[in-house]
Amino acid sequence: MATQAPHKFKTISEYHQFMDLPKPQHPLVSVVKFEDIKRQPRNNAISIINSFYSIALKKTFNAKLKYGQQEYDFKEGILAFIAPNQVISVIPEEDTPLQHTGWLLLFHPDFLWNTALASKIKLYDFFGYHLHEALHLSEKEELMLVNIIESMNHEYHSNLDKFSQEVLSVQLELLLTYADRFYQRQFFTRKINNHTILMQLENLLAEYFKKDNLTLIGLPTVQYISDALHVSPNYLSRLLKTLSGQSTQHFIHDKLIACAKEKLSTTDLSVNEIAYTLGFEHPQSFSKLFKIKTNTTPLEFRQTFN
Repeated sequence: MATQAPHKFKTISEYHQFMDLPKPQHPLVSVVKFEDIKRQPRNNAISIINSFYSIALKKTFNAKLKYGQQEYDFKEGILAFIAPNQVISVIPEEDTPLQHTGWLLLFHPDFLWNTALASKIKLYDFFGYHLHEALHLSEKEELMLVNIIESMNHEYHSNLDKFSQEVLSVQLELLLTYADRFYQRQFFTRKINNHTILMQLENLLAEYFKKDNLTLIGLPTVQYISDALHVSPNYLSRLLKTLSGQSTQHFIHDKLIACAKEKLSTTDLSVNEIAYTLGFEHPQSFSKLFKIKTNTTPLEFRQTFN
C-alpha cells in the first residue's frame, strides 16, 4: 500500500479544511467527533504532521495507526496523546471503508498563553509516549473523560467571549489531570506487561556490562535502553518511578556499581582499568559516581576485602 508524503498543518483551520470539517469555532482549539470527518483514506495510507497538540479518544477504529516508525493496531477504546510535529499515519484495511468513532481534541500551543497550562504542559510526559503506550480506560474512566470532552464541546460551540479561553483551558487541564491519574493506575494494573519490562531491563543491563568492547561503545544511555525495550524514554522513566521510585538512569547506575563492586573484589584490575572496561571515558567520573553511590571510594571499597 502506497504512502503519500505527509500533509503538514500549521493551523487548526487548515486541518479542518483538509478533513472537510466545518470551520473551527476557535482558531486555536477544536473539538471534533471522528465520525464527522468526511475525508477518509481509501486505498492509500495518509500521513499528517500537526503543529499543535492532539488528544484522541478512540472507540471504534478498523485501521492501523503509525506514530513515527511504530505501527499500532487498536483493538479497544484508548486515549492517545500526540505532541506537535509528530508524524501520524492512518493505514486503512484493503477494500474496507474506514469506521472511526470517538473524540478528537486539537489545541495549538498559542492557546495556552496566559493560562495555568502554559507552564504545566511539558510536565505531562505522556505526550511523548508511543502509541502502544496509550492509556487504556475502564468504562467508568472513559465515561468521566467523555463527560469532560462533551463539556468542552458545549463551551466550544457557545458564543465566544473573554471567559472562553479560561473555561476551555481549565476543562483541558482537568482532562489531563485525570489522564495522569489513570496512567498511574495503569502502571499497577497492567502488572504482567510492566514486570516483564522490568525483567527485560535487568537482563539487558546484565548482558550489556558483560561486553568486551565497552571501552569503545561507552556507557548505556537511556535512549539505548528504551529502544532495546521498544518503549519511549518518558514511558520507561514514568513506569520505573511508579513501580520502584527510581529513574532509568538510577537503574543503569545501580547495575554499573554492582558490576564495579564485583570487579573490585574479585580481580586485580586497577581502578582506572575497571573504569575503562565499564565504559567510562574518564576514570575520575567513575570514582566520583562510585563515591556518590556508596559513600566510599573504589580503593576504600577494595581495601575492605584485603
